[in-house]
Amino acid sequence: MIKDPRSLLRGLFDAAVDAALPAKCLPAHLPPPPRGRTLVIGAGKASGAMAKAVEDHWKGPLEGLVVTRYGHAVPCKKIEIVEAAHPVPDAAGLAAAERILERVKGLSADDLVLCLISGGGSALLALPAEGLTLEDKQAINKALLRSGATIQEMNCVRKHLSAIKGGRLAAAAAPAKVVALLISDVPGDDPSVIASGPTVADPTTSADALAILEKYKIPIPDAVRAHLAKPQSETIKPGDPRLAGVENITIATPQMSLEAAAQLARDYGLTPLILANDIEGEARDVALVHAAIARQAYHFGQPAIPPCVLLSGGETTVTLRGSGRGGRNVEFLLALIIALDGHPGIYALAGDTDGVDGSEHNAGAVTDPSSLARAEKASLLPKAMLADNDCYALFEAIGDLVITGPTLTNVNDFRAIIIDKNPASS
Repeated sequence: MIKDPRSLLRGLFDAAVDAALPAKCLPAHLPPPPRGRTLVIGAGKASGAMAKAVEDHWKGPLEGLVVTRYGHAVPCKKIEIVEAAHPVPDAAGLAAAERILERVKGLSADDLVLCLISGGGSALLALPAEGLTLEDKQAINKALLRSGATIQEMNCVRKHLSAIKGGRLAAAAAPAKVVALLISDVPGDDPSVIASGPTVADPTTSADALAILEKYKIPIPDAVRAHLAKPQSETIKPGDPRLAGVENITIATPQMSLEAAAQLARDYGLTPLILANDIEGEARDVALVHAAIARQAYHFGQPAIPPCVLLSGGETTVTLRGSGRGGRNVEFLLALIIALDGHPGIYALAGDTDGVDGSEHNAGAVTDPSSLARAEKASLLPKAMLADNDCYALFEAIGDLVITGPTLTNVNDFRAIIIDKNPASS
């Protein structure tokens, strides 16, 4: 029998986060100092910690400005750290984006722009295209977050309503050398999707963005519809000469974090099985598949013989139908424990590696075979709460939330399901 599986689950989560901390994964990727100026810019939940890592290891003068989520700032001496709202942008993010875009203009080929990008950058770099307002972007963003759209779909729309994303930031910096260091929080690690690709050419079109809005029946303000009909709404496309001097380097990925957790599992005598690093789909549907695999392992030793741990990453979605407090990781877990129905020997943790599940203060939650019974004993109605997207409230009530505070990195969601030995198979 596994000793203290709940603590081991938390250890696996911590190992995954630790592998993606900027202080560990960034320094090896720093470019040599240029002949001219070094300007550091960036956006994302990890950008403050990334800026600190740059300052601690940079040889030579530098200056800069990055924008991060409220509560995610890290003290820096030479790089200014600004905080703004996420996931719905605010005026602070707009002002920071304006300043960043202005600072990269007028540079020479001898200068270096070091761009620090991580998940959350789409909302934090909130600079509406000409003719659009912050309110337009806020309305679209809120609707997308509630719609069940994938991160690729959401960021396609965001790029085409922006004056800075979709390669526009790097284009504005030409002819300076641009090196972008990226921490990936998107399935597939596509650089053009991470933070809506401010330094990356974009193959999607304004017509694609409009089709996504129509697919999810999102109300389209007249100004947004008119903007998407203009040629100026198009992003910077592959082959644009202004991006010839741009280098995009992904320094941390979900796969790296899953492999770190897998190694810790081996150290504890468990067989790790990484299902995938890029799982998408409705959180409650993904939970049903994970529950089935866990039962198969417990009873038949397939696809792994217990004691084992199933590991997966990616970004699930939640289509909001209710009015409760949630987050995609706690929604996954509530659907999981309902599907498992008190099944023995199966323990799970799901959490966002940035420490924030949706808009709540928890990273996620942890469960064991007693979680469902404890919820029912507390007079909670798990199935009704899942239908109301009120999953946070259930795990809060039974004391199963995982609270880390901001981790200062972000490689998307992390899921671990431990399957102990079946006594009947011994």
